[in-house]
Amino acid sequence: MEDRKSTISDLSPKDFKVLSFFSGAMGLDIGLHKVGLKTLLACEIDKASRATILANNPEIGLIGDIRNYSTKEILDYAGLQSSSEVDLIVGGPPCQAFSSAGKRMGLADERGNVFLKFIEVIENIKPRYAVIENVRGLLSSEYSIDLMPHEEQYLPSEWKNTKGAVMYYIYNRLKASGYQISFNLYNSANFGTPQIRERVIIVCALGDKAVPYLSPTHTEHGEFNLPKWNVLHSVIGNLSVENHEFIKFPEKRLKYYKLLKSGQNWRDLSLEMQKEALGKSFFLGGGKTGFFRRLAWDRPSPTLVTHPAMPATDLAHPVEDRPLSILEYKRIQEFPDDWVLKGSLSDKYKQVGNAVPVSVGAAIGNLVIAHSKGEIIKQYPGFKYSRYLNTADTDFIKDFVQRNRGLSEGNKQTQLALPL
Repeated sequence: MEDRKSTISDLSPKDFKVLSFFSGAMGLDIGLHKVGLKTLLACEIDKASRATILANNPEIGLIGDIRNYSTKEILDYAGLQSSSEVDLIVGGPPCQAFSSAGKRMGLADERGNVFLKFIEVIENIKPRYAVIENVRGLLSSEYSIDLMPHEEQYLPSEWKNTKGAVMYYIYNRLKASGYQISFNLYNSANFGTPQIRERVIIVCALGDKAVPYLSPTHTEHGEFNLPKWNVLHSVIGNLSVENHEFIKFPEKRLKYYKLLKSGQNWRDLSLEMQKEALGKSFFLGGGKTGFFRRLAWDRPSPTLVTHPAMPATDLAHPVEDRPLSILEYKRIQEFPDDWVLKGSLSDKYKQVGNAVPVSVGAAIGNLVIAHSKGEIIKQYPGFKYSRYLNTADTDFIKDFVQRNRGLSEGNKQTQLALPL
């Protein structure tokens, strides 16, 4: 695995110097670039993603496993002399350790330990700003490994096996390094992405002035006099039906899709057909909305997954008898059509499906730029950033501390409970 050093001769002194970790197909970095921020270094271990990065950014510094590099080596590959030159570090550490779809081992998972290495890199380099992106499960994960004695200042050991302990630990550890922290659970549709995708974004700023929440650009129904959410038809409705790369549905499942219209799923089949299509899954609990799901033209896409033809997370085209294609994935995640993706078909789905939507990356960039200039960042009191409760930093920390100080059972509120 060959690494590459950055060439930065074309940068002016005014440019933000950005280091990107767990870069994937670089959706976050594309968004940063849209608002004028240039990434000097990418860090990625996946072979196909590395090839994608170099195909689109041949001059970028590129390193592999974050655990194998010292601070000096990271700066060297970025073409920098000193940590003081770094303005922004961004990264979305592997999320499977915290995902509600996995075993939820948190920091005890090897990928969770990579998360801690990323925190250490931030502490050592001390950029002016740091941004961490992750799945919603981060807000309810327990701290599953032993705490060192000095770490009890971040998280009392008796609290580590409670929901939210990982986030509480991260929050306090970064604050101890001199950062002001703000975080929330954000729906990408509120920033112009034609996709309902909820992710935690932590924004850290050195000094005594915290960064406000990301400023939304869209709302579902036009609240706050903002434009309505972008819908699927607006980005893929004009695509030709030819020359699409896509995984095919198995023939035995395809017959059910032929009976469904745009926006429908297995529930729109006859009862007999429902039982036939779902088999044993028909009798399981849960909404099962991802089974035999055709997307709706007039709504944002559901969250893109790394494989659009898995039985429980189907992402079928609104009218064609196939899953979404790679080009449609790129459109929904707002990648340029000509962004080169390397690797197999499954590699390409995985890279785009795991990416940060470009509009969210741009929103992060605009927030950091405005804060660095001391500009007023527009906020919308009462704005619902996601479907869930207690996801904003102040609410989350208050709720976590109260629950762990032994509030009576009747006063406890379940973390991340959906509103009534």
